[in-house]
Amino acid sequence: MQGDRRGGRLRGWLLDGGTERAARHSGPGGRPPEDRHHPWWKVMCLTGVDYFSTLGYQPGIAALAAGALSPVATLVLVLVTLLGALPVYRRVAVESPHGEGSIAMLVRLLSYWPGKLFVLVLLGFAATDFIITITLSAADATAHLDENPFWPSGLKGHEVLLTLLLVALLGAVFLKGFGEAIGIAVVLVAVYLALNAVVIADALWRVVTHPSAVGDWTTALSTGHGDPLLVVGLSLLVFPKLALGLSGFETGVAVMPHIQGDRQDSEDRPLGRIRGARRLLTTAAATMSVFLITSSVTTTVLIPPEAFQPGGPANGRALAYLAHQHLGGVFGTVYDLSTIAILWFAGASAMAGLLNLVPRYLPRYGMAPAWARAVRPLVLVFTAVAFLITVVFSASVDAQGGAYATGVLVLITSAATAVTLAARRRRQRGRTWAFGTIALIFVYTTVANVVERPDGVKIAACFIGGMILVSVLSRIMRAYELRVDHVELDPVAARMIDERATRRIRLIAHEPQRHDPAEYRAKLAQTMADNEFPDDSDVIFVEVHVGDPSDFETDLLVRGSVAHDSYPVLSLTGSSVPTALAALLLEIRDRSRRRPHIYFDWSEGGPGRNILRYLAFGQGAIASVTREILRRQEPDPRRRPHVHAG
Repeated sequence: MQGDRRGGRLRGWLLDGGTERAARHSGPGGRPPEDRHHPWWKVMCLTGVDYFSTLGYQPGIAALAAGALSPVATLVLVLVTLLGALPVYRRVAVESPHGEGSIAMLVRLLSYWPGKLFVLVLLGFAATDFIITITLSAADATAHLDENPFWPSGLKGHEVLLTLLLVALLGAVFLKGFGEAIGIAVVLVAVYLALNAVVIADALWRVVTHPSAVGDWTTALSTGHGDPLLVVGLSLLVFPKLALGLSGFETGVAVMPHIQGDRQDSEDRPLGRIRGARRLLTTAAATMSVFLITSSVTTTVLIPPEAFQPGGPANGRALAYLAHQHLGGVFGTVYDLSTIAILWFAGASAMAGLLNLVPRYLPRYGMAPAWARAVRPLVLVFTAVAFLITVVFSASVDAQGGAYATGVLVLITSAATAVTLAARRRRQRGRTWAFGTIALIFVYTTVANVVERPDGVKIAACFIGGMILVSVLSRIMRAYELRVDHVELDPVAARMIDERATRRIRLIAHEPQRHDPAEYRAKLAQTMADNEFPDDSDVIFVEVHVGDPSDFETDLLVRGSVAHDSYPVLSLTGSSVPTALAALLLEIRDRSRRRPHIYFDWSEGGPGRNILRYLAFGQGAIASVTREILRRQEPDPRRRPHVHAG
């Protein structure tokens, strides 16, 4: 008994997060209360812990990938950022102002099972992006610790263990509860950018005052790539490897609900929030572009190429290398601590994103267990996955770069595609061509990145395969849930029920074909003969039209009418016939305080085939499934509506 109580307390603690609103998590999907909105520049810092923290490793990755071409390739990255990703996400901010992001835009354009499958694929890539953000950022934080001269030598060489500890600490924060993220983010971003500005300003001064270093770089550039067109061409080819510098845009639109809008903003037209989000995106992109160009120039010119190689002192930490070399060990250590903090907190932003992204889609589609709405079980799952990724990649920044870039690029490509389709639907020809061109650029970048570094697709494929498997199993296990959130009767339907509240209420499940009087007359005669009830005065036909059978949870609007002036009809649209009928029967029981009777014909065909039809198309085995849903929803047989089949 004591063990049962401990187990119950543990279960209660784990599932306590299920009642916790997304407002407590400042990542994608967060919905803060009205008094918790913030100026756009503060919310930019929340995005910035992910976006700006890439300065910790981006210059080193660029130098390793492009060598002497790094500044030119980084310039290409900046142009793609300012002329491609930024316009796309400024448009996403207008089209999706409630934090749903580009995935929701595509969801609105797609429906039925292909749409749900597409969502699962995008969620797989989004999970890749966010999980690798956690593991890569923690691994780079470990690299900064390991290379610091004040770090004890006995703790060096244990990168995997240290990274696992950082990931575990991040998970512990979310198990405890994630609160005022924006205030912490503002401090971290302000300190980190200020320290980076000092390091880069000092490095630029050294570049200007030591022209020989610039000469060595230009000589290496001209010797290896004498033709300027060849330089540009090779930079375009190298650009996909630098795609890490594009991270943060999806998070930028996802945190929109935190932005303080205008007093006259409405839920349908939050113009102030949209304006703030666009300022956020523009300011972040412009700031990051300046840091990317200057950091790439200074690190390429001042750091020996061999230092960027795996195991080298500048590998994954180029600016930290300059801080220690030129500004001393104390300043370098302060810079390391700032970098470690923002890299670790970048993982916090990603974890918050996962916690809000997964419950938004999967449980709503019936594609996740009910506990997936709770925070703490998901934290444990995501932390375990991050542990696995860290071990598989040996906490290597370089090894995880391809996977991270793939997740980032797929999300940006989907966003570019979404805004292109939205512009085309509005017949905006100029914007359609412009966004279509941007989408093609990102398609090329994504394909090139996948070909060069397929790790991202492999990891995303694991996530996608796991999601599809869990989704199928969850959909099957939850097949007999009620799956209806709310039932509303229109005035005619309500009057039909109220008039029969003192008598026996009989419903006939009917699937009309011709809608003529003879069809209703024949159905009524057959039902009365099969079930031997004496008169037809209280009979109501119920007709359910299946809308999108891939939807899991729906609201029902029940409309009443009288067909051919003789036959009362209740008509409704739902994702499946049995769930709609079960919800209607329970609503009638609660409204009339009487147990209604419903009459079915048995479905033709084998039971296995009919169950598959129900799972996939919302039809098949209607009588038996309706009865089973009622049995599970109402355990007391004395209160359960009657189900008859003949």
